[in-house]
Amino acid sequence: MDVYKILKQRGFIQQMTHESEMADLLREGKVVFYNGYDPTADSLHIGHYLTFMAMSWLQKAGHVPIVLMGGGTGMVGDPDKADKMRPLMDIEQIDHNVERFKAQARKFVDLSEGKAILANNADWLRKLNYADFIREYGIHFSVNRMLAADKYKTKFEGSGLSFFELNYVVMQAYDFLELSRRYGCVMQTGGSDQWSNIVAGVDLIRRIDNKPAYGMTYTLLTTSTGEKMGKTIGGAVWLDAEKTSPYDFYQYWRNVEDADVRNCLCLLTFLPMERINELSALEGRAINDAKEVLAFEVTKLIHGEEEAEKAQNAARALFDKNGASGAGDIPTVEMSKSDFKNNGMALFELLEKAGLAPTRSEARRLIKQGGITVAGNKVTEEAFSVGVEAFEDGELMIQKGKKVHKRIRLV
Repeated sequence: MDVYKILKQRGFIQQMTHESEMADLLREGKVVFYNGYDPTADSLHIGHYLTFMAMSWLQKAGHVPIVLMGGGTGMVGDPDKADKMRPLMDIEQIDHNVERFKAQARKFVDLSEGKAILANNADWLRKLNYADFIREYGIHFSVNRMLAADKYKTKFEGSGLSFFELNYVVMQAYDFLELSRRYGCVMQTGGSDQWSNIVAGVDLIRRIDNKPAYGMTYTLLTTSTGEKMGKTIGGAVWLDAEKTSPYDFYQYWRNVEDADVRNCLCLLTFLPMERINELSALEGRAINDAKEVLAFEVTKLIHGEEEAEKAQNAARALFDKNGASGAGDIPTVEMSKSDFKNNGMALFELLEKAGLAPTRSEARRLIKQGGITVAGNKVTEEAFSVGVEAFEDGELMIQKGKKVHKRIRLV
């Protein structure tokens, strides 16, 4: 398997530090490489999944991945372009999130002995003596070079960059050095926003240990217009079924824009390129067949074939007047009939209780902007109330935007 060719052909690779050397190494050798995951939430999201897909392709070609949990780096957090510093998490929350990440990672990478390594940088970063560490390694980092990196420069010139945040690049570079010494790791991978951090680690290993080290970044998952994918009105598209249901997950991919189908099929599925070429060549209404394949394949890889089938049947049932067998799989919330008597329940309150809006103020905004449909009718009146009479056979369907549906059932 020429995995370098596969990654290039499918559009994974954004940048490489020593491209010709790395291409030969990936074709001919057995490469130990790593990708890091800071536990900023209690679930991985679709952006993480893209890196696991690349990791899986590399593993299938015989290379050995290190899945590195950021129990140490997560105590600082990688600076981003936001005005505010990332919120600090306590140790208990970080460790909890790490355990959740580990459980999800096992779905995508074969972690059996000899095939992969699961590590946590808390094992070495939390034990460091700061004075000794900064004396030995700090001298190898140029602040001028750090601030030349886009994300650091933008924040430095905007809201300001704290010394605390500036430590992150040193910590990540040290991770690469530590993994090189412990496991013979020679390559770090990550999203394209990690380029400057990765280069810092490559330089540190080559300078201190005089060993070969390489870096490769993956393209971010974006639409054809350059917007980042994996975001909804309600937040990120999570891999945890409790945070994003298999049905909502399926619907997200079923409703991508026509121009984004090919890219998603290449990056998020294992379908052969011949099949992808056939599907992406479809036009008009036929492109919906390709979207169904995309949604089913990605949902199957993350939630399993049974859940993918349920989600597909439920999605089709929404448009089946006769009620398809999958109608029971549409996300459903049960509520008391007494809540809707007298003057009924305010729609903005119902949206919050049903999980269609995180807050009542967000629910009001959705209503005013025409983003809510109740029983097939668009509602734009903020004061709209839902009474018992709105339910048909004790059920009411509410739609948010074009992609999210939820059934309210009276009990």
